[in-house]
Amino acid sequence: IMTNAHVISDADEVVVKLSDRREFLATVLGTDKRTDIAILKIDARDLPAVALASIKPQRVGDWVMAMGNPLGQGFSVSAGIVSARGRELSGSYDDFIQTDAAINRGNSGGPLFNMDGQVVGVNTSILSPNGGSIGIGFSMSSNVVTKVVDQLKEFGETRRGWLGVRIQDVTPDVAEAMGLAEAAGALVTDVPEGPAKDAGVTAGDVITRFNGEEVADAGDLTRRVADAPIGEAVPVIVLREGKTETLAVTLGRREEAEAETMPASAPAPDEP
Repeated sequence: IMTNAHVISDADEVVVKLSDRREFLATVLGTDKRTDIAILKIDARDLPAVALASIKPQRVGDWVMAMGNPLGQGFSVSAGIVSARGRELSGSYDDFIQTDAAINRGNSGGPLFNMDGQVVGVNTSILSPNGGSIGIGFSMSSNVVTKVVDQLKEFGETRRGWLGVRIQDVTPDVAEAMGLAEAAGALVTDVPEGPAKDAGVTAGDVITRFNGEEVADAGDLTRRVADAPIGEAVPVIVLREGKTETLAVTLGRREEAEAETMPASAPAPDEP
């Protein structure tokens, strides 16, 4: 069973109640606070299941339906459309679907369905001045959720790739100052000890392609690095002083890099 990590955080025990009023004590198989996803397991048989949608993204304007337990009122559905795609709120790996389907407190962890009956997102948060739905709800995209779920089921934890650079978006002003044709890619601002430094990445490089795919911006690179294989060399194309160079970077594991000792006065860096 998939839900939001914040739904079960700090719980002494987790109980799953089904629509037929049966209740089961659940085991937490794993959680990922960065995407707010948790996986539970209960001892039950012959339960219906729904499928996560494929990589094909929802289009703005597509109809969707949200399910959940709004305000503790029990099973409920609401319908609306996809208002926007690719929304980022506060996380490094955010890829939210914005919808005007009514999402309130208690909807967290519920599915967002497309018209084919596939789960395209997990209802996670809302923007509201009063805590109620005003038509701006967010569901974590199944593109992100699928990878997290697979890792939590297999390992009980996430295993994300780590490049070891600090980056920022290439703004139009930065592109003009650097003589770039377009404001795209990720500008490297610092290269601490890590895989990127070992491969020859330097501050001032603009990463334009990663593992064969174009890099749109800093957030795009962060998500691509996280999904890339750990311990394998991947091609990274950088723009340096007007010329392109291809570097082979053997990615580390982000969780291991974050576990290294940090000075008490320094915050942990937010880097891919």
